[in-house]
Amino acid sequence: MKQLFYLLIVLLLPQLVLADVKLNTLFSDHMVVQRNTEIPIWGWADIGEEVSVVASWGEKGKVSTDANGTWKLKLKTPKAGGPYTITISGKNTIVINDVLSGEVWLCTGQSNMDFTLNRFVNDAREPQYQPLVEHIRKEIQTANDTWLRHIEVPQTTSLFIKKNNFKDNWRKAVPGQIEKISATGYFFAKELREKLKVPIGLVECSWSGTRIQPWISENAYLESENLREYFLSTRKDIEATIAKMETKNYKDLVYEKRLASWNKMGQKGRKPKPETYPKDNKQLPATNYNGMLSAVIPYAIKGAIWYQGESNAVYMPNEYEDFLTVMITSWRKEWGQGDFPFYMAQLASCKRGSNEADNGWATVNDKLRRTLKLPNTGLAVLHDIGEAKDIHPHNKMEVGKRLSLWALKHDYNKEVSAVSGPLYNNMQIKNNKIQVEFLEVGSGLVTANKFLMDKPVEVNEDLKTFEIVGENGVWKPAKAKIISSNKIEVWNASIKKPINVRYAWSGTPDGANLYNKDGLPAAVFSTEN
Repeated sequence: MKQLFYLLIVLLLPQLVLADVKLNTLFSDHMVVQRNTEIPIWGWADIGEEVSVVASWGEKGKVSTDANGTWKLKLKTPKAGGPYTITISGKNTIVINDVLSGEVWLCTGQSNMDFTLNRFVNDAREPQYQPLVEHIRKEIQTANDTWLRHIEVPQTTSLFIKKNNFKDNWRKAVPGQIEKISATGYFFAKELREKLKVPIGLVECSWSGTRIQPWISENAYLESENLREYFLSTRKDIEATIAKMETKNYKDLVYEKRLASWNKMGQKGRKPKPETYPKDNKQLPATNYNGMLSAVIPYAIKGAIWYQGESNAVYMPNEYEDFLTVMITSWRKEWGQGDFPFYMAQLASCKRGSNEADNGWATVNDKLRRTLKLPNTGLAVLHDIGEAKDIHPHNKMEVGKRLSLWALKHDYNKEVSAVSGPLYNNMQIKNNKIQVEFLEVGSGLVTANKFLMDKPVEVNEDLKTFEIVGENGVWKPAKAKIISSNKIEVWNASIKKPINVRYAWSGTPDGANLYNKDGLPAAVFSTEN
């Protein structure tokens, strides 16, 4: 009899587990929902089970699960405020407490988005940047904003299968929790909190060191004329590598040879690493999209901020615009919210280890700028707030502020004198000079210098870091001067027939000093097609 009882428990256990209504982790205590809209809410239960959702602000809905045990419905959200509760009922009941209605932003990219506030409290590598460290230390100690909240998808690869959930908790900008919030995301959200006075929620999907390629879905690759062959070729190589590494007597001979050489040389330099198993490789196409981003789509958001590109400076930098264009377009399609705002950060200055990396850094910055061709995009220019010896500059305060300018003006109708520094618009060749016209000049073009978090100071000096090229293809330093509120003139006396101009074309464009009078730096650019 006892054996029969245990047998019944074993047989019924899967059904008992499935009977519970479950939710995506986003729908949990302290969450922030996008205000004044219809948001999707989804989860899982038994096939055919009826699930009801009741929000304390007065909205409710019912739905039955599909053939896969998935349910989803839409719920109208109230104006900014809270706290509210959301009750989900099926064969069990879940109550989500302390729900706020406000503005929700997706935070994505690599380490400069990924690094949390507590990653910036160690002493700066160069003493002149120590005041920035002190500022962040004080911010962590004194912040107490329960209406600024954050949740992060753990860093997970998935080569073939789209993940539909993750584990984390919503945290608040208070001591003991704020330390784990993305620094870039926090200072962006802080600006919005100060100007809008509404709750702000950050949903983060980022991973240090990742290229752009793993953040694009397989479907997006296959639907792209430009990127389809890249994906298919890479996937073919991946499958061959998996087959090789899964053979019974596989040995990583290349790794063993390098390791032997490293040991023979007295273990100097970095220890060699074995070949990464493809299913664990965070750089392969679609892996981070599948492992992370797919788990939050289609959570209702206002828009996205993107800080990535460092890892592409030496990996297909010339194609970066194509990848970024496909990524933005596909994310918008998959979210089903139309062309939601997408605001990007140019890379901050940092000394690179080779000419290839130096040129690639500038190239990625220019490709970011060119992606502004897409609607509802914006660009925060950062080359004036970098640190030569640290690829992770501390001045995330300025990063957040500059990203927020785009949102405040275009999404929240706040009065902003300029959302960006000067952006290249067009050029005209006039004899042996090139005239360059800019957008986003605000109150006009100026030369200026900036120090740490201080406002840029106008200076009476020549424009710097401009280069010009003639028919021989050799770039040479150029002289430049401001000739109107939105134009400059560039020339080199030795080039009689100039063709193109570029600006701040380096990983560390020291001296770059073109600003608008509103205190924002001109973006890195090249006029080359």
